[in-house]
Amino acid sequence: MINTLNEVNLQVEELISNNASNFEISKVFRNHIKEYKKSIDVILDTTGGKDFFVKNTKHIDKFLISLYKYILRKYFGSYQPMSTSIPITLVALGSYGREQLCIYSDIDLMILYEDIKGYNLKEMMEEFITLAWDCGLKLGSRVHEIKNIEEAVKEDITIKTAIIESRVIYGSKYLWYAYENALNSIRRTDIKEFVSEKLEEHKQRLLKNPLKMEPDIKDGYGGLRESNMIFWMSYILYGAKSTKELIGKIINEEEHKRYRSSLEYIFQIRNALHNISRKKLDKVNLDILPDLSTKLGFVNTPRYTKERQCMAKLLGSLHTIHFFSTLIVKRFTSFLLENKTEIKVIKQSRLKKDVYLHKGKIYTSFNRKPIALNNLLKELISLPKEVNSFDISYVYFASKSKIPKKQSKELKKNIKAILLKEHLYPIIKLLYNASLFKTILPITKKMINQPQFDGYHQHPVDIHSLKTLKKVENIQDNYVKEIYESLNTNEKSIVKLAALLHDVGKGRTADHHVAGEKLFKNFATSLQLDEYQIQTAAHLIRYHNMMSAYSKNEDIYSERIILAFTGLVKTKQILKMLYVVTYADISSVGENIYNSSVSSLLKELYLQSLPAFENHDLVKESSRRIAKINTIKNLKRYKELPYITKKKISYISSNQIFLRLKADDILDIAIKAKDVNNYIYKIMNEERLVLRIIRKAPLNLGFLLGNLEFLNILSMDIYKLYDEKKAFEITFTEKVEDEDLSHIKYIIENSFDMSKKQKVKKPIIKKNQMIANCNHSPYLASLQIRAKDQKGLFAYVAKIFDDFNIEIESAKLATTKGFTRDLILIEKTGEFCGKQEEIINLICQEED
Repeated sequence: MINTLNEVNLQVEELISNNASNFEISKVFRNHIKEYKKSIDVILDTTGGKDFFVKNTKHIDKFLISLYKYILRKYFGSYQPMSTSIPITLVALGSYGREQLCIYSDIDLMILYEDIKGYNLKEMMEEFITLAWDCGLKLGSRVHEIKNIEEAVKEDITIKTAIIESRVIYGSKYLWYAYENALNSIRRTDIKEFVSEKLEEHKQRLLKNPLKMEPDIKDGYGGLRESNMIFWMSYILYGAKSTKELIGKIINEEEHKRYRSSLEYIFQIRNALHNISRKKLDKVNLDILPDLSTKLGFVNTPRYTKERQCMAKLLGSLHTIHFFSTLIVKRFTSFLLENKTEIKVIKQSRLKKDVYLHKGKIYTSFNRKPIALNNLLKELISLPKEVNSFDISYVYFASKSKIPKKQSKELKKNIKAILLKEHLYPIIKLLYNASLFKTILPITKKMINQPQFDGYHQHPVDIHSLKTLKKVENIQDNYVKEIYESLNTNEKSIVKLAALLHDVGKGRTADHHVAGEKLFKNFATSLQLDEYQIQTAAHLIRYHNMMSAYSKNEDIYSERIILAFTGLVKTKQILKMLYVVTYADISSVGENIYNSSVSSLLKELYLQSLPAFENHDLVKESSRRIAKINTIKNLKRYKELPYITKKKISYISSNQIFLRLKADDILDIAIKAKDVNNYIYKIMNEERLVLRIIRKAPLNLGFLLGNLEFLNILSMDIYKLYDEKKAFEITFTEKVEDEDLSHIKYIIENSFDMSKKQKVKKPIIKKNQMIANCNHSPYLASLQIRAKDQKGLFAYVAKIFDDFNIEIESAKLATTKGFTRDLILIEKTGEFCGKQEEIINLICQEED
C-alpha cells in the first residue's frame, strides 16, 4: 500500500529532527515515487485518459511542493517566512503545465525567482533541483529571473512555446502576478513571427511523421502536437486556454465533442503505452499492440481481433484530430498570415459564386452554406482539369454536405462521372478528407481505418489505396509512364478505378482478391459502367498482386510460368494495365519499396510475356488451365493437403491434363504421384482395356506399345506432372480376355527395362500427313500426325523417339472414323529439332 504524502512528510520531519542527511531524506521521497508508479496499474483501471493526466499532475504538484517545503524547512528552520514572501515560484510548463502529464513524461518545471539579497536563492534552487533528481523525478528544469523572462523568450521559439503553457504550482503569489503580466506582454509580442515559425515547424514534423502502421501519437499525424497547436494558437491569438471557449464561435458543439472524444482515446493510448513499457513510449509499435489492446479492454470477435479493433479506433481518432486541428489553426491564422495581394488575386479568379481557383487550388468561404451531396458532385464534375488540390475551406464546406438517405439514380450517375474524370485523385482525396469516402463509395466502408499487420505495408488500407491512385497520376518510372500513355482514355480510367479499389476486399473474412472482385462488380453494375470497364477492372482487382508475385517468386524465363501468367492476364492490353497498377501498388507501400531491382523484374516479366500473346491458342489453353486449377482449389480434399503438395499441383507441367480431365481426376493423379518413387500402374478391363501408369523411372514406351500392337489404340494421353514424374493413360478399342491380363501385367513391368528392344512394323504415313513445328513455343516443339489408323502406329513413333532420346512432354492421341489425330509436344532439350528431317524420314513411308 502506497504511503500518502502526509505520511511521507511526517517521516521527513522526524528525519530532520534527527539531523538526517539529504541522501536519507531523498530515499524516503524516492521510495514514495516507486510505490506510486507501482500503484498506477490499479489507478488506470478506474481512471480515464484525461482524468488520469490530471490526477497524475496533481500528485506530482504535491510531491514537488513537499520537496520545496523540505528545502525551506532546512534553510529557515523555525524562522521560515510565509511562502509568498520568498521570491521563488514553481511553474509547470509543457504537458505538465497543461495538466496532461503522462506516467513517464519529462516533468517540465520552471523555477521563477527575483534576486533579493536577503536570501540564498541560488543555493536553495540548486539543492531543490538536485534533490528532485535524487528522488527519481525526470525533471526538465529552467531557472529564470522575472526581469529576464521576456528577453529569454525572444531567443528561442521553444522557450516561448513552453512559457505560454505556464501553470503556477506553488510559491510567491506576488511573483506569479508579475509573471502573468509579463506573460500577457509575451503573448502579444511578435505574434506573426511566432505563428509562422510554429506552422513551419508543424509542417516539417508531419512530413517527418506521416500516418503509418506504427503511428507516433505525440509528434505524428493527428497526434498530441496537433492538439497542442490549437492550444498555442488560441492562446497567442485570443488568450483562450481551452477549446471549449471556441464553441459557438468557429466550431459547433458536435464538432468539439468528436474532437474531445478522439483526444481522450489518444490520452488512454499514451497512458497504457507508458504503463506497459515502463518507460516513455509514444509510438504504437506492432510488438506492443497485443498488450495495449488488452489493457484498453478490447476482446477478440469472430470477425476482428482485439488488435485490429484497437488500431482501427486509433486511426479514426488520429484522422479526427488532424482534420479538427487543421481546420481550427487555418481559421485562426488565415487573417494574420494572409497576403492581401494574393487574396485579391484569388477573389478575381472566381469560377462561380463562392468557388475560386488559384494556382491549381480550389477555395471557398468558411461561412459558405452547405449544399446537397448531389449538388456538390455536380460542382466537382464541372471543375476544370487543372485543379490539383482543395483548400481546407473547401474541405470543411464539403464535409457539411447534406447526405441523402439512399443513392438516387441521378446521384449514381454523378458518382460515375466523378470516377471517370481525367484527374481523379484530387477529388477522391477531397472526398476522403471531408469524410464522404464511404458515402460516395459504400464498398469502401470496411477498408476505412483498416490496419495492415503484414509487416510489408507501411500504411493503413485506405491511405495505401489513395496513394496508389496518386501514383497512377504521377508515374515516375519512364518506361511505365510510356505504357500508361499508350492506353486510351477508357483504359486509363479502368487503371485508376482498379488502383483506387484494388484492396476494397480487405477487412472481410474471404480472400480480399476474390471479395474485391465481387464487390466491385456489384458496385460498378449499380453505377451502370459498361461491361468492358466492369469486367476488366474487376479482373485487375482480382489479380492485382499477381505480376509482383510472379516476378519475385517464379522463373520468368520458363515457358510454363509465362504461359500460366499470360493465361491469367488474358490479353496484351490487360497486361499493360496490370503493369501500371502493379507499379502504383508497390510504389505506394513506402519509401524505396519500388526500387531498381523491382523495376527490372517487372519489366523483364512484361517483355517475356508479350510474345506469348501472339499465340492465341496457347494463351487460351493457359486460361482454361487456370480455371481448372481454381476448381481444384475449391475441392475439400485439396484444402486438406499439405502446402508443399498444393504447390506441386500448381506446378504440373502439362496443360493437357487440365484441358482433358475433370478436377477430381486430376487431383487423384496428383495425390497418387506424390508417393511414387519408381512406378505404379492400374489395369482396367470393362468396356475397353485401359492402362494407367504413373512413373518416375524411365518408361520404355516403344517396347510397351510394340508388345501391345495386336490391340488398336483408341486414345492415349501423356501428362508431365511434377518431380520428373509422368502419367500415361492408354485406352484401347476393345477389352481383352481375363486370361490375357497377366500377360499385359508382365509387359508393363518389363517396360521399365530400357535395354529391351521390340521390333515394330513400320506404319504407312505420308509426309503431308505430318506437321512438325519447332516454334510451337519457346521451349516446346510439336508433331501432328493425321493418318489412317494402323496397329502399332504410335508404338513405332515412340520407338524412334526412344532411339533419339527424345522426351515427350505430353501427347494427345485420338482415333475417329478410322483416322488417327495425334498431337505430340516435345521438349526442345533433346535432338528433335536438330535432326527433324532425319526423324521424319524414318517415320514416313509412302504407299506403294
